[in-house]
Amino acid sequence: MCTLIMATIQSKKSRGYKYWYIVESRRVNGKPRPVVLAYLGKADDLLKRLQGLYELKLKSYSHGAVCALINVAAKLEIVDILNKYVKASRHYVAEKPVRNNLTAGITFLLGAIGRVCMPTIKMGWWNWAKTTSAEYLLRCNLIKVDSQHFWDLMDSFPEDAISLAEQEILQRLLEVYKIHTDTLFYDTTNFFTYIDTTNTHCDIAQRGNNKQKRNDLRQVGLAMVVSKEDYIPLFHHSYQGNLQDGTVFREVVEKIKDRMQSLGLNQDTHTLVFDRGSNSKKNLAIVKSLGFYYVGALTPYYHKEVIDRAIEGMTNITVNYETLAVYREKSIIWGDEKTILVFVSDRLKAGQIQGIYQSLDKKEKSLKELQKALANPKGKKRDRKVLEKKIRTITEGQYLKDVIKWKLIEIEDGKYYMDYYIDNEQLHCVEEKPGFRIIMTNRHEWTSQEIITAYYGQSKIEHAFKNMKNSYHLALKPQYHWTDQKIKVHYFICVIGYLLSSIIWREAKLKAGYAGNLDNLLDLLNNIRLGTMLEESKKTGKPKATYKLEEMNEVEKRIMIALGIKNAHNEQPKIKNVGVYK
Repeated sequence: MCTLIMATIQSKKSRGYKYWYIVESRRVNGKPRPVVLAYLGKADDLLKRLQGLYELKLKSYSHGAVCALINVAAKLEIVDILNKYVKASRHYVAEKPVRNNLTAGITFLLGAIGRVCMPTIKMGWWNWAKTTSAEYLLRCNLIKVDSQHFWDLMDSFPEDAISLAEQEILQRLLEVYKIHTDTLFYDTTNFFTYIDTTNTHCDIAQRGNNKQKRNDLRQVGLAMVVSKEDYIPLFHHSYQGNLQDGTVFREVVEKIKDRMQSLGLNQDTHTLVFDRGSNSKKNLAIVKSLGFYYVGALTPYYHKEVIDRAIEGMTNITVNYETLAVYREKSIIWGDEKTILVFVSDRLKAGQIQGIYQSLDKKEKSLKELQKALANPKGKKRDRKVLEKKIRTITEGQYLKDVIKWKLIEIEDGKYYMDYYIDNEQLHCVEEKPGFRIIMTNRHEWTSQEIITAYYGQSKIEHAFKNMKNSYHLALKPQYHWTDQKIKVHYFICVIGYLLSSIIWREAKLKAGYAGNLDNLLDLLNNIRLGTMLEESKKTGKPKATYKLEEMNEVEKRIMIALGIKNAHNEQPKIKNVGVYK
């Protein structure tokens, strides 16, 4: 037998007016209770709606990503923390600056959110923001937020406050999210700029070896430390673009220790992982003096004797379901005892062999050109020693020594004939050698599997840098600042954006079982839209606005619930008083 429950229309009087509701009677704790299904308003309003006197307008906004980022920022109290370090600037001498009813802290957060969702120049920030629910979620007007707005408020944030503010944000992060930090990954990268060569307003942008092959442009370096899980940035430092990795490491390693201590991270239970670009005898001495446990890499070319020993004594072990040939020993390197592991990486070997073949092709091309030039009857006379030196320069190179055999025959005074061939036996030996990696650690008690797993984790920070160079999300570029202070604040804003998005990614994985990458997650969230329905009367009066999420699929619903923002559009703003310094 089925019991049919009927909804009824009931009225409720308030302040002399009668309001109508659709109500259904339900049993709550065994007792009948009226449950409101829909609000209809006053009788006149309902009549107008039924007679078509209201015109319904619809508009939707990108909502999911903006809402999620604001929610995390509110939990971390980022706006309040940033505002603590704001100083009076040349534009606002007497007090902390407020521009367009917005403080510097909320402005930086808006810039960070923009970087995550749709990287654009600050002049075009509003063109993106007006397509999102940012104004509604913050209950403020953002139409006047332009490049001058950002410029003025960035001017009020001192360079020396960046590290302090970041540290306080991270302290709050560890309190709220309890992230795991037992292994920390350090690395550096650089970002080219379009700052003119003749611009003398900054020292930080310099020419150097650019990792995106734009050596023709000035660049700025970025060093970061991220956590083993979820790539959460725990330290960043922007530096002059012409500094080498080893030099930067010496500059920041003590700052990394200070950051760990300020966050309450015990050095005895934490391990710093860095690549071979940061290694040197001097750097390892500093690391030892600071009491770090570490895992680092060595360059096989400079430790050939270790490779020779390894070839004779490798054993197979399984690391992450992959079988590796591994050699382990304790050695004194750079005056200190280290546990050394040598293992063969098939992926590295394939890449190195490809590089060997490419190099060999280039050398053969150069030799053929020289051979042709020597065979020219009208060619100039040559000095034998100079010619032999040139040939040796062409044929030598890493892995390719003795692979190319050649001979030089004098056919008349100053005229020579050159012949060469590839020694296939020697080439076969060369093909067997690549693929070696050497890693070192002072974690002598760790198993080989633990050491290699920690070293493999270095790819996590490379993944973080890859995200920050993604032109669709999180990109640090474009940046058009040309003073050291503003460049450093801009980098800080971008790191805040990456921090917020990494937390969102972590929560989606933990609570919703999300298995995709960060880029796809941000696309998914950007596609969750907030619909606005405006009922405009043909008579005078303010239109009635109703907000509702557009239809979502099951994955989107699950992620919105996991992030705790499914009903955020119906709640009070997560961040309040955006125009007031507390």
